[in-house]
Amino acid sequence: MNNKEKINLIRDFKALRPITEKASEVIAPPYDVINSEEARMLAENKPLSFLHISKPEIDLPKDIQFNDPLVYQKGAENLQRLIDDQVLLEDKEPTLYIYQIVIKDHIQTGFCSAASVEAYDNNLIKKHEHTKPVKEEDRIKNINALNAQTGPVLLTYPDDEKIDSLINDVTLKSKPIYDVFSDNGSNHKIWIIEDNGIVRKLLKSINSLDALFIADGHHRSAAASKVKATRQKANENHNGNENYNYFLSVAFPASQMKILDYNRLLLSMNNHTVESILDQISQCFDVTKNQEQIKPKHSKEFGMYLDGHWYQLNFKLETKTFGPVDSLDVSILHDYLLEPILGIEDERTDETIDFVGGIRGLDELERRVDSGEMKIAFSLYPTSIQSLIAVATADQVMPPKSTWFEPKLLDGLLTHNIV
Repeated sequence: MNNKEKINLIRDFKALRPITEKASEVIAPPYDVINSEEARMLAENKPLSFLHISKPEIDLPKDIQFNDPLVYQKGAENLQRLIDDQVLLEDKEPTLYIYQIVIKDHIQTGFCSAASVEAYDNNLIKKHEHTKPVKEEDRIKNINALNAQTGPVLLTYPDDEKIDSLINDVTLKSKPIYDVFSDNGSNHKIWIIEDNGIVRKLLKSINSLDALFIADGHHRSAAASKVKATRQKANENHNGNENYNYFLSVAFPASQMKILDYNRLLLSMNNHTVESILDQISQCFDVTKNQEQIKPKHSKEFGMYLDGHWYQLNFKLETKTFGPVDSLDVSILHDYLLEPILGIEDERTDETIDFVGGIRGLDELERRVDSGEMKIAFSLYPTSIQSLIAVATADQVMPPKSTWFEPKLLDGLLTHNIV
């Protein structure tokens, strides 16, 4: 038997979740898409907001560091308060949950489960990004302090008719336990699967997949692995069934995943003039000055905003022999422009580059360049979900900030206790 046959990808679990009538007061955006000041404003006069748990520094002095021990302690206190006040209750029996997000004309429907750390450690739940140690350590301390995972890892999987059919059977025949709207207008619905037969069939179908793929949440999954290793070592009666062997996850089929562009801004022109930059870029790109904003319409096309003008850049080299990482637009921009011309060697550590999710639009790029804060901006075509799966399947790693998934999952609806 190989690992794929022996290790299940997921299991059912008992979610800690808000009582239905309080769900709209509890929900919060993911902890990692807002800063502390934004969290303070969003949670003002909202004592039940999950931001008091996911961003507990908002209840402490403003000058406190995000990783101060008092922050984690405060988060644990705030979580316990909602449990004591019976705002959050844990389901009595383990099950699976259906999670649906609707925003405008986009709908994605998948399942929430406890994903296996063992499957993650054996690369059956596949990664495509490196993690930063400081962010990983923050999540480890957060999970240990709360004894819970509060932010679900976003997963994807190749479309599967059996899984779709079982999910549709639930959503068409029963009412959701939650039907709430986030601040950005996205509608979030969750169904609890009460039919144990459907739970068993779903588990069988999902665990028959070759792999699951991490879309967003590399730090959360890496932290869960570290927490599991530590707790296993400390537990002389460890048997593999403990909750700490699993992490909270929500998975959607690949065809329903929506990836937006992840654009770049640079603080420096690397001692170039506008003319010398354009001259060097033209060696590998066809350059066309444009009166309109350039939002790339296909892969290998880029927009550049420089000195008050937009330029359309089309990569003119043949890419048939490129590997799954080298052929990504973010890699092409880096390898043929950002590094050789603008001197950006490592986008993870270079402080002269910044990244802006496509949700903010191209006006944000113009604003930051026109203000003098940044010198040059690049707009990119979104990385495809097929490219992500290809990179992960090849056990390779994407450049940083390659994908921006939208809409985002909410914090607070489903939490996984690890004790």
